[in-house]
Amino acid sequence: MTEVTLPEILRAREERVKLQQQLLKQFQCPLVCFTMNIAGPVKNTPLIQRGFRAGLDALEQRIPSHDIQKRHIAIAATGCTAMLAVRADAAKLKALCVAIEDTTPLGRLFDMDVLDTTGAKLERSTQRGCIVCGAPGRSCAAGRLHSVAQLQATTTDILTKHFAVADRELIASCAVESLIDEVNTTPKPGLVDRRNNGSHTDMTVADFIASANALKPYFAQCVHIGQETATLSPEETFPHLREAGLSAEKAMYAATGGVNTHKGAIYTMGILCGSIGRLWSAQMPIAETSAILAESAKIVCSAVKDDLAGANGSTAGERAYLRHGLGGIRSEVAGGLPSVANVGLPCYQKALADGLSHNDAGAVALVHLISRVDDTNLYHRGGEAGAMWAQTAAKSVLASQSVPTLEQIEALDDAFIARNLSPGGCADLLAVTYFLHRISNTEM
Repeated sequence: MTEVTLPEILRAREERVKLQQQLLKQFQCPLVCFTMNIAGPVKNTPLIQRGFRAGLDALEQRIPSHDIQKRHIAIAATGCTAMLAVRADAAKLKALCVAIEDTTPLGRLFDMDVLDTTGAKLERSTQRGCIVCGAPGRSCAAGRLHSVAQLQATTTDILTKHFAVADRELIASCAVESLIDEVNTTPKPGLVDRRNNGSHTDMTVADFIASANALKPYFAQCVHIGQETATLSPEETFPHLREAGLSAEKAMYAATGGVNTHKGAIYTMGILCGSIGRLWSAQMPIAETSAILAESAKIVCSAVKDDLAGANGSTAGERAYLRHGLGGIRSEVAGGLPSVANVGLPCYQKALADGLSHNDAGAVALVHLISRVDDTNLYHRGGEAGAMWAQTAAKSVLASQSVPTLEQIEALDDAFIARNLSPGGCADLLAVTYFLHRISNTEM
């Protein structure tokens, strides 16, 4: 954090006025001048910049791009500034800016001035309240009733609360989009995709999309649970996530008419979203992938040991554990999702770097996952012989080249369907691969 002096602030204001005059003269249209209302000598931090970007996004979403004649952005120690020369009615622009300022608590930190073509500043019809206590007018500021420390603490609180909500909604959207991307990836051996319904007679692409959308509130809830339990041990977060997951299963079944489309993803994505929430901060909302996977392992490790120790064969996952010693997706998460970290993500990202499309890179990554993962879904459908055949078939396709053609994957799909095999666990790992790649490349 860099502290600035009063002379530096005054010089920055003079430079802004000069630029305003230049833009007004050049474009002969109203000017929106957006700065952040930040008290104290520190005018720019990563968190303040996030708030500034949010305000700028709000402006640009409401002003048609073809009306913006000039866009000048400056990020400096003295603060963040945006000037937009807009071909529009000044009074309407002012009303738009006031609406942004007054719609959410974050808007209280926005100063969105509008200058008409003569350079006159349009005033609000109502005065804004005190940022700390909400008292109307400027009496608090005039009387310096609140210290700089109070003003700074309130500013940080406003920013943090805003992004706590905004980030969990964005993360939830990333999870939903990743699930939809997974089902749309085509071709996929034995799985529902745009080519066919794989080895399934009870579900379609539409079912998966409906289920994914129904799970969005759950994913946001999991991030929230992580945020709220971040001061507890990771193990103490798990019961809260498990309870939310049970409710999410009901939402899934309601959306699909009783079809199990995403039970595995509810578990895996829910844990990941909870981990992201535990590691979240307003300044750094998304931790490194390795940290997210490590936190996920800490959350579930004890519970997985207890669950497997008490396995009685009542579920397909427990039967796979008792018969074949496979812990399934629970053990995968408890181990830090090594199949994603060491297979899914590297294969997918390399394929993208080599020029493959998102779809084709995902299809290739899935074949690599099938070749390396002991998928309990395959054991459930085909027994040990079927699961071994599936792994061998995938390895055979990869033997001649690490990037199989879509035609080869289609042939593998036909062979899986003929044997009624479906690598549903690998499909969940592909969705996780998409999710971790997406959030690490999403600007927050």
